Amino acid sequence: MTKRPLLEQHDTDILILGTGGAGLFAALHAQQTAPAGTRITIAVKGLLGKCGCTRMVQGGYNVALGGGDTVERHFMDTIKGGKWLPNQEMAWKLCEQAVVRIRELENEVGCFFDRNPDGTLHQKAFAGQTADRTVHKGDLTGIEIINRLMEQVLSRPVEKLQEHRAIGLIPSVDGKALSGVLMIDMRRGTLRFVRAKAVLMATGGGPTMYKYHTPSGDKTMDGLAMALRAGLPLRDMEMVQFHPTGLMAGKGTKMTGTVLEEGLRGAGGHLLNGNGHRFMFDHDRLGERATRDVVSRGIYAEMRKSNQAPHRGMFISMAHLGPDLVRQKFKGMVKRCADSGFDLAAGKVEVVPTAHYFMGGVVVDADTRTALEGLYVAGEDAGGAHGSNRLGGNGVANSTVYGGVAGDVMGRDVAAIKALRDPDLSVLDAEIDRVMHPLSRKPGDIQGLRDVLQETMWDHAGVTRTGAGMKRGLAKLSEIGGELMEMGVAGDDLAFNLTWHDWLNLRSLCDISEVITRAGLARENSRGAHFREDFPEQGDLDQSYFTVAKRSGDGVEIERAPVEFTIVRPGQSVLPEGEPETLVGAAE
Repeated sequence: MTKRPLLEQHDTDILILGTGGAGLFAALHAQQTAPAGTRITIAVKGLLGKCGCTRMVQGGYNVALGGGDTVERHFMDTIKGGKWLPNQEMAWKLCEQAVVRIRELENEVGCFFDRNPDGTLHQKAFAGQTADRTVHKGDLTGIEIINRLMEQVLSRPVEKLQEHRAIGLIPSVDGKALSGVLMIDMRRGTLRFVRAKAVLMATGGGPTMYKYHTPSGDKTMDGLAMALRAGLPLRDMEMVQFHPTGLMAGKGTKMTGTVLEEGLRGAGGHLLNGNGHRFMFDHDRLGERATRDVVSRGIYAEMRKSNQAPHRGMFISMAHLGPDLVRQKFKGMVKRCADSGFDLAAGKVEVVPTAHYFMGGVVVDADTRTALEGLYVAGEDAGGAHGSNRLGGNGVANSTVYGGVAGDVMGRDVAAIKALRDPDLSVLDAEIDRVMHPLSRKPGDIQGLRDVLQETMWDHAGVTRTGAGMKRGLAKLSEIGGELMEMGVAGDDLAFNLTWHDWLNLRSLCDISEVITRAGLARENSRGAHFREDFPEQGDLDQSYFTVAKRSGDGVEIERAPVEFTIVRPGQSVLPEGEPETLVGAAE
């Protein structure tokens, strides 16, 4: 049996987990608001600025900047797009503060976004929105934002713990607050317990438990798995967003599942089945410009009819817009498709719905605080802002807005916290035992088991669902979890032992896959990303509820909580009377 690695202790004041848009913005804002001398530490599973999902954002950033667009209009689109399930206070702050944050990105962080000839920011059409409000840098918006944020953080006195994996939230002795976070120093294979007065969890989501997915393979829902074990409530866990147009490059290539951004459809791209039929108007009056959940189901329905392309997907076609225009507007995607053997500008590209974003997450308030004192959550780890369906362009806005909010709030809160909290050693020991478990078992085929998990979730808890299918899925998940616990890794050298981390990745995915499926069973209607063929109706909007998952013993319990219509009720609007529902040129 492998010897238990050395446990080191490290103290700081503010600990930020994750270096996507939320984590990096939090570091900048915390430094501005915290008392002088506050120690700020940022930890990341990979390398700062080189991993995470914000960097992968192609499309853009939603913000109401005039031309008839308003914060109220952006808010109503977000509420309607989320099918009346969003936390309205969070949705309002997202839309309101996006205006502030985009100016900060330009004027203080140093981002350059595309502009119109008159010098105003160019804003393109995204599906499901009543105004063209998506600010962008070509189709490489995320790289621009992360590169500039990374430059800012690297120039500040912020401690960086790179290639440090968070593996457990450790409460204080009395259980009322968070003491710190147990981590693996991946470079040395040692354990490190980091105490902090305030911890931000901004590890991102990453629904990579599906056969087709957009996030990188190291995004494995670690944050939500830690929160679940810590007893925190998770909301909307059935809500997995499938982006309609993931690249279908065939089996055996990591390019399969990567996103072809929504701007293609916003610009007028056509979706065609294997027979060349433009099918989306058979499913929705908005055709290709319907919201992501609707288009994903339309593509999936065509796949089930066998109207398929060579790899069982559908096609997106842009050629009718003119190849030169497509090459100019979508330079990054044209190159990406060419690298995979497709001509986006003049031909057709095969696509498939791909697991893209997780609307569910930890229950937080509009200031990012959780039920556990000292723990804050922002970005994709936090539930509530999007409800059952995230509008394209709201994701990176959400991360940067709430990353900044978290940094401000933590900076102020730590001023009142006089000392670090002692940890509950029993929980710390249990988390260490958990992470050491595979090192005492015989090695097995971890990747093969992950493939089985991905097939199971795609088949039974994917784009469309049924109660019977999800029950079969739960039975299979139990088998997969049992096999994993009997499977181990060679543990002679823990430094950069990637097989060990593969095992830990799969454990997190299995834990959250069960919660997704149980929450899906508990929701007996269809809202947004969650569509049940046995309960196709959306239910009474005035009686809307969201699911809440909590750990109970060795299992998971799902409850329902009513949506609080704190700003607007179904059938009402915050738009002035007589204002048109859709502005000229908008996606709808």
